[in-house]
Amino acid sequence: MGLDVLRRLALASGTALAVLCGAALSSRAADSLTAGNANPNDWPEYHRTWNAWRYSPLEQVNTKNVQKLHVAWIHQPGDITSGLLSTPLVADGVFYYVAANDNVFALNGATGETIWHYQPKLAPVASQSFYASQIRNISMGHGFVYLGTLDGRVVAIDQKTGKEAWSTQLTDLKKCYGCLFSSTPVLAGDVLVGGTTGGDQPIAGQIFGVDALTGKLLWTLKTTKDDPKSWPGDTGAVGGSTAWNVGTYDPTSDTVFIGVGNAAPDFYWNDRHGDNLYAATMLALDPKTGNIKWHRQEVPGDHYDYDAVYEALVVDEGKRQLIVHLSKSGFVFVMDKADGKLANVWPLAQNYNWVKSIDPKTGELTGQVGDYPLGKETVVCPYLLGVRSWNPGAYNPKTKLWYTNAMEACETLIPAKQDVSKIGIAGLYLGVEKLEAVKPPDAPASARLDARDPITGKLKWSVPYSIPGLGGVLTTGGGLVFNGDPQGLVHAYDAENGKELWHFNVGSGVRAGIISYAVNGKQYIAVPAGWGSLAPGFMASAFPEVGKLQGGAAMVVFALD
Repeated sequence: MGLDVLRRLALASGTALAVLCGAALSSRAADSLTAGNANPNDWPEYHRTWNAWRYSPLEQVNTKNVQKLHVAWIHQPGDITSGLLSTPLVADGVFYYVAANDNVFALNGATGETIWHYQPKLAPVASQSFYASQIRNISMGHGFVYLGTLDGRVVAIDQKTGKEAWSTQLTDLKKCYGCLFSSTPVLAGDVLVGGTTGGDQPIAGQIFGVDALTGKLLWTLKTTKDDPKSWPGDTGAVGGSTAWNVGTYDPTSDTVFIGVGNAAPDFYWNDRHGDNLYAATMLALDPKTGNIKWHRQEVPGDHYDYDAVYEALVVDEGKRQLIVHLSKSGFVFVMDKADGKLANVWPLAQNYNWVKSIDPKTGELTGQVGDYPLGKETVVCPYLLGVRSWNPGAYNPKTKLWYTNAMEACETLIPAKQDVSKIGIAGLYLGVEKLEAVKPPDAPASARLDARDPITGKLKWSVPYSIPGLGGVLTTGGGLVFNGDPQGLVHAYDAENGKELWHFNVGSGVRAGIISYAVNGKQYIAVPAGWGSLAPGFMASAFPEVGKLQGGAAMVVFALD
């Protein structure tokens, strides 16, 4: 028998049990409230639960005692390149995370003691990429920790031993610049579903479906639609549109929700007039086949770098479930989870000029800015990082509020045509001769943490920040909201009113996701500290203090006595 057959036989009984349990779970977790409160001690996936709440039901640490938090343990990965970008995972008291250059660790969740450390031998070409060293997440299931690598592979690591079980090469970076996995595919039953980065380079985006048990490639979905009306001439062949961030898998509908990024070149639309599907689009996919169940393109003809790759937050409204989806455009699109039909559109951004308005029922754009004038400066709001970067917000079912970082900045740009044959492996296909982050025309550049009704956008409270928060927010059953800032302070706020109850300096800014978990009845708050990623370089001209920030990499974990 071949290795694939043996592995399937070995896992058959477990897989059958998982299917039965999954069916039972689906019937019990048809509402997002039930799902959001499941397995309170663990953080088994990127957003903890499939509804992308980033909510921990744990309440041992609460508004009355949070000021007594102290450091329980610290783990340093050793490589501080790009800081820490990943959200940790926790299952059965074991703590897993990935650091720069694909270093994966399994730790004792109570002590921080290393259980195993894995790092793939990366092809030399990985270090030449524009995105070298940067990795946002890992996935877990079937007894494996899954890693999307910086040289275009997906790897399965034995969850107990840290040994490599299989490795599948999906892309060739020498031929497809930027086609590496800065985000590991999401596990959807027995299929891993995800795309590569590189959407700002002259490539055509793809989403892959990989057998999670064997590593076999099952299907590929091209995200630049083969349609001359959508992509004139050969523009689709270099149209970017990569699904570079982490998707979510909804087991109740057997659907992967994954967003597609910007079209390329980012700011030069002149040669690709059309809607440019599936750029700037939320996709609902069948994980077994890669077929599109429905799609919603939020920014047709994207030439603003307005990726639609952020989290698909699911909340209940009566008998239906709604996806709340922020894009870089500055707008939040609220849509029916079943078919993508719009329920509302509201602006999180205070400053936007790329469009005058978006119809909240149809999504129709009014006053959308077309081609930028050649040889002249144009000010566009929001700027290329959006009203928020890819760091996710958090939703608390007790307050019914969504907590998200936000920023107000614009950019000055001059468009330009690029020769794709002259763009190297680390070059970008932006379509500009000038691009600079600036303050909005009538206001200073600013940042904040907002608490809002996710469906209507109504603001409950807001906390100002001097530099935009770029870490993932956490909210808990103890009535708390945790958020890290670029200066290295971790803040705990009262989820009801935004009052700061505690803060601690972890030494370097927070870019990754804060989580909470429990081991032997004790609750922990884990903060990945380590300022990094590409965002600071793009925001420095609008927020000059960014240039003074200190790098680093350390997992800092807190608990009560």
